Amino acid sequence: MSKLVTIYGGSGFVGRYIARRMAQAGWRVRVAVRRPNEALHVKPYGAVGQVEPVFCNIRDDASVRAVMQGADAVVNCVGILFEQGRNRFNDVQADGAARIARIASELGVAKLVHVSAIGADADSDSLYQRSKAMGEKGVRDHFPDAVILRPSVIFGTEDQFFNRFAEMARFSPFLPVVGAQTRFQPVYVDDVAAAAAKALLEEVAPGVYELGGPEMATFRSLMERMLTEIRRKRILLNIPFFAANIMAGALGVVQAVTLGLFTNSLLTRDQVRNLRRDNVVSDGARGFAELGMTPTPMESVMPSYLWPHRPGGQYKAIHESAAQLRKH
Repeated sequence: MSKLVTIYGGSGFVGRYIARRMAQAGWRVRVAVRRPNEALHVKPYGAVGQVEPVFCNIRDDASVRAVMQGADAVVNCVGILFEQGRNRFNDVQADGAARIARIASELGVAKLVHVSAIGADADSDSLYQRSKAMGEKGVRDHFPDAVILRPSVIFGTEDQFFNRFAEMARFSPFLPVVGAQTRFQPVYVDDVAAAAAKALLEEVAPGVYELGGPEMATFRSLMERMLTEIRRKRILLNIPFFAANIMAGALGVVQAVTLGLFTNSLLTRDQVRNLRRDNVVSDGARGFAELGMTPTPMESVMPSYLWPHRPGGQYKAIHESAAQLRKH
């Protein structure tokens, strides 16, 4: 019988790519999510019955244990960018990660891959980064042989980075940029998935691997590149951190007074804290090189999914080509 992997958060942005790679490798894939009916898009990744979404609440031991029964390997991709309702950073990214690792150890699971983030730091003033660090510690304490992946900002077809700002640029003449000089090292989502699959399928040394793409760039320069790709000219507004804090605070108040009817996913004070720090691979950190991989450059992927944000969409390139023909 083929091996089984349980992927917590396996229908999300990163998780779905890991699920696809493991299905292609011939494994049975159990996708553990809160809403299985909204994760049906993962089923065609394999043969009939090979990839199955199942219900799981990572805040509950019994739920986590039930979907891990019989698994040869486990991947934890669960993470949140902002707090909402009962989804708090510590509950999801610290306690949830530790719970998965503890139960994996108790059940004798052979391999565990935990997806964290660059910048995880127990001493950070950011709740997000502190919870990521606490999650990593919980994983190491319970499952010392785990492989921990720390990606920089992740890009790809379903991303909430370039797509989000590209959508804003379609309707606004201005594009606000908080932390314009903060550096990022964008990494392609399928490269992160390939690293996770490699850790599951091959002999990879335990420990932390920081995953960044082949290029470092400031936030502002990334927005300029995105605007060039979608063929739009917009005014980039550098928002000072003090002003960003005020804006984030106001949005937080609106969320509070509406009793959560308005969810502040635009800008939070914790996100402002994160934007004060570079999000790049640390000097001396293990990464793609140690995994025997070469990361994918942005320019080879961005055109394939940002074209819907261009004026004229898919026909923009045809118009540009026709214009060049008329010149000649």
